[in-house]
Amino acid sequence: MAVVSHSLGLIFILFLEFLACNGDAEFLSRSNMEQFKAGKKLMLINFYADWCRYSAALKPVYDKAADQVAAETNEAVLVKVDCERDRIFCMQDFRITKYPTIKIIRNGELIRKEYRGQRTVEALVSFVKKQIESPVHFVSNYAAALEKVEGNTKAAIGFFATNESIEYQNFNKIAFSLKDECRFFAIISSDTSAPQLTFREQSGSTDQQFNGDMTSHQAVQSWLSEHCIPLVREITFQNGEELTEEGLPFFILFYHPDNPDIKAVFKRRVEEELLRHKGSVNFVTADGIKFAHPLSHLGKSKKDLPVLAIDSFRHMYIFPNFNDIHVPGALNQFVEDLHSGKLHREFHHGPDPRQPPKEEQKRDSGDTQQPPESTFKKLKPANSRYSFVDHDEL
Repeated sequence: MAVVSHSLGLIFILFLEFLACNGDAEFLSRSNMEQFKAGKKLMLINFYADWCRYSAALKPVYDKAADQVAAETNEAVLVKVDCERDRIFCMQDFRITKYPTIKIIRNGELIRKEYRGQRTVEALVSFVKKQIESPVHFVSNYAAALEKVEGNTKAAIGFFATNESIEYQNFNKIAFSLKDECRFFAIISSDTSAPQLTFREQSGSTDQQFNGDMTSHQAVQSWLSEHCIPLVREITFQNGEELTEEGLPFFILFYHPDNPDIKAVFKRRVEEELLRHKGSVNFVTADGIKFAHPLSHLGKSKKDLPVLAIDSFRHMYIFPNFNDIHVPGALNQFVEDLHSGKLHREFHHGPDPRQPPKEEQKRDSGDTQQPPESTFKKLKPANSRYSFVDHDEL
């Protein structure tokens, strides 16, 4: 009888363990968010709606991935939010516009990138494992760190007496937030009299020294974010969805891959003249051979490269003369004309009256020609993968 009771007890325990390993991903809300974040290097949040067929397809996959992650590590957690039930949390706190959206929180901080990989258990679990790997590489000395900085790699190098110091803890936490943009190296030595932080733009460039307070997480994060996150980004077919979803017009340099140096010229001119437009325009470079289609919409081909243009996600406008990139104020005026509506207006009606009109710029008053339609808007999140908040599936 005792043997039977013992066996039943063992079966009951195993049954409870089975349930624990085969439950759904837990629900996240404002009230329990800090609880879930505590002690986790990574948290994935699936924002979904029951009426969305893509959400329904993801649900069993995401729940199984959540179980597997919970069984393999206590450093990450997968949670979910039903946006029909918790609409304010979704819309106000996270600005969700499509379902399903998987947001990423690293070391307690929401990062701007979303999970856009394959919607399989294997892909989700693999992503989590990679994300919780330490982004900080320990090296013996400064020369060893520089040996690992290759090509255009951006690198932050910290010098610490111990990895238990608040300065190192700040460095390590920020490294998790910026691991996609920079490489991080730490030199731990008792000979370090005071913590130091340097940044190297690329191999062979001059180091930049952080002169602020390394015990201030905010000061270090602000400085490293400014250096790690590029002002001018390269657009590809892989990151196009992510960049377009930011919703800012593109100021694009189409370049020929045989002339990559022109990108440095564009970057320098943007830094010199257009910094104040950083929050209203995305500055990007595009391989003019790979992106020949949008180039053709501008009436240009590879023989015309380099070409400058703005894509407002409604229309595309070409910068008339590329050589004017060096004319003080020319690039700034081009962006200003976009925001004022002047580019669109002048396309239809020629130069504003206050400017001396050129014959070739005049247009017939009855001309209904439109500026070339945006082509980069086609890289936005697709209806074949997401449902949008306007309830297109109701």
